[in-house]
Amino acid sequence: MQAYEGKIYDADTHFYEVEDAYSRHLPEKFKKDWSFTSRVTADGNRCMYVGDRKVEISEGYTSAEGHVPPPGKLHEWLRAMKDGKDNVDMRVPPTPDMFNRDARLKKMDEFGVEACTMYIGEMVACISYLNEPVAANAVLHAYNQWMLDDWGFNYKDRIYTTPVVTLDDLDAAVAEAKWLVANGVRVILMPMGPFNGRSPADPYFDPFWSILNEAGVRVTFHVSEAIYMKDHMAVWGEPVQQSRQRQTAFVWMHGYGERPVMETLSSFIFYNFFERFPRVKLCSAENGAEWVPSLLVKMDKCRGMAKNGYWPCGQLKKRPSQIFKENVFVVAYPEDDIGQIIAQTGSSDFLLMGSDYPHAEGVPEPKDFASEACTELTEEDTRKIMYDNGRRFIPLHV
Repeated sequence: MQAYEGKIYDADTHFYEVEDAYSRHLPEKFKKDWSFTSRVTADGNRCMYVGDRKVEISEGYTSAEGHVPPPGKLHEWLRAMKDGKDNVDMRVPPTPDMFNRDARLKKMDEFGVEACTMYIGEMVACISYLNEPVAANAVLHAYNQWMLDDWGFNYKDRIYTTPVVTLDDLDAAVAEAKWLVANGVRVILMPMGPFNGRSPADPYFDPFWSILNEAGVRVTFHVSEAIYMKDHMAVWGEPVQQSRQRQTAFVWMHGYGERPVMETLSSFIFYNFFERFPRVKLCSAENGAEWVPSLLVKMDKCRGMAKNGYWPCGQLKKRPSQIFKENVFVVAYPEDDIGQIIAQTGSSDFLLMGSDYPHAEGVPEPKDFASEACTELTEEDTRKIMYDNGRRFIPLHV
């Protein structure tokens, strides 16, 4: 396969927060216990704190002097460590495009990227620590205000940032949704899992969803610590909110893997969410895509098993697998066997590419996704994954 030269919609990119991102708009009464700060530990590692609570999983990602992992070079980094090389840190000074929207547009032009979905930075590690609804909503609104200041929610129809919304307090969520829509939001980010013992698709939350539906706002679920798994992990003797170095394979697989996103997305389908809100589309980012074929098979099977059972929001008019393909998008990993995913599901229409720029885990440049993941695909499927499907997820014009 020759190098991909077509249009690109990058469905998984990130920024890094500036120093006052969390505090610029945070009301004074929340600053003592809920300010997010980056501190250097006694071991010389930089780590995030929420108040005085250490965000263990963030430790060591950024060096003491503020250097970051090299974009798209995780494999080289790990290989150097395995080979016992002396200089395995490989951290590099951050570049302006990691903090500034105009600099990022220039980088996107360099990469040949027309538009992108842009996710949060170190906040992704901190969301699970927001365990008190009043404070959580204050922190997230202040953070979203900073995001609007520095990045905008839709910058020149090219950068679509993802302000964070939780459903822990319905009234606060409704107010936030109205504010976001008034400020041009196109896509939001939500934590995976239930809220206060309810599926996010429970009709209780319909006042929130009706606002997003009217505006055609999209919703994403990016990999992060799904804190609702905390109690389940505890019965296995597996603590969560650990550093990456101490996190066990069991937690990676069941607490931080594909189970939270599978449960979350299937709940939307089984609660007949898209019958009520057809203009809301969902996206899974950085959870991979190899779980999709088995999920579709299991959902279809369970629909049949529950045919005469209780359906909280009414029977589905279509097969769950079809509803999924029409309303859900999934960002694949470049290492996923995308050809098999398409063969097993019969469709490439739900698949998106993501570079994860400027993180180390992704590809060096967005076009490299095609050469790593799409070599066995048709030109049509490659074009869909690299561009067309992304533009269906967030159309150029509402």
